[in-house]
Amino acid sequence: MRAILLIFAYVITFQLHSASRELLVYIGTYTRTEEQGIHWLKLDMGTGKLTASGKLSGQKNPSFLAIHPNKKFLYAVNEIGNYKDEKAGAVSAYSIDQKTGALTFLNQQSSKGGAPCHLVLDATGRNVLVANYTGGSVASLPVSRKGRLRPASSFIQHTGSSLLKPRQAAPHSHSINVSPGNKFAVVADLGLDRVLVYGFDSKGGKMTPAGFAKVTPGSGPRHFAFHPSGKFAYLINEITLTLNVFVWDEMRGKLNELQTIATLPVERGKGMSTAEVQVHPNGRFLYGSNRGHDTIAVFRIDQKTGKLSAVQHQSTLGKTPRNFGIDPTGKYLIAANQSSGDLFTFSINRDSGELKPTGYSIKVPMPVCVKFLDLPGK
Repeated sequence: MRAILLIFAYVITFQLHSASRELLVYIGTYTRTEEQGIHWLKLDMGTGKLTASGKLSGQKNPSFLAIHPNKKFLYAVNEIGNYKDEKAGAVSAYSIDQKTGALTFLNQQSSKGGAPCHLVLDATGRNVLVANYTGGSVASLPVSRKGRLRPASSFIQHTGSSLLKPRQAAPHSHSINVSPGNKFAVVADLGLDRVLVYGFDSKGGKMTPAGFAKVTPGSGPRHFAFHPSGKFAYLINEITLTLNVFVWDEMRGKLNELQTIATLPVERGKGMSTAEVQVHPNGRFLYGSNRGHDTIAVFRIDQKTGKLSAVQHQSTLGKTPRNFGIDPTGKYLIAANQSSGDLFTFSINRDSGELKPTGYSIKVPMPVCVKFLDLPGK
């Protein structure tokens, strides 16, 4: 009996500890004043409550963020068009305090193209890969052991155009992702209506053209996500508010389209567009943000085929959901509303994927990107 009581007490203690556990949440923003910058929050994993923890200012438009696999460094694009008299933006490196999550600026390098809007680290943490929106290009920047960025080791300029002028009169690289096997970089180009695939060498930080997949002209590819299984991939299109489902071949770096599905439950209206797409950690659900409609679209993923079926369209409770994040445990989704300057947390139903407001929100000026970090001991 005593042993049973001890086990029960341990379980209750563990549950209470888990309920009070916190994750750090970093928020990239657009900056209108020098006081604005990267914010970090605390997410209560028991309730979904967000509280402000810190802020680092001093850099222009640290809009999109990426965290190093070792959890010691954070990288941000500087979405600008002029860096040290070069027609380019920049990428900034920061060290992360392992106790508090506070950021310390390390250094900065040119992104080699204008208005960098998305970046990612490869699985080894040796390189930051960045997509430059203005002019349409991609670059790879090596990372030192101390987290500092070195000048670009690879740069590729896109060329061409697509159907809608002037919107698609030139290339506009909008995102870059590294494949599950770390062998390829996949780039969604809004101006070309293509998803370009590059062979990627992590040791040398080099990218080489390896093909592309076309989408319906006028779609406007924006963001891209791989399924946890590595078998499927998903593309969200900004202009037509649609999702493309692909089968991914990691051996050959090939995308084969399976399905196109709308992100809206109604006909799209004036001023509407999409922004972010992410797959739930359990691989069963997919989420996409609709700006103007101001919702998160929820889809169920067929585990055999990868195809999508609509589940829900949940209001983000604010205006212009630019980005959102799903915590690593898959319990919460945080929607970042750029125009209304706020973030709301939603609980995720593990059986259906449906979202439910937790009742918690926080104000952050012009939030763009949401990234989670679980530090040791937190």
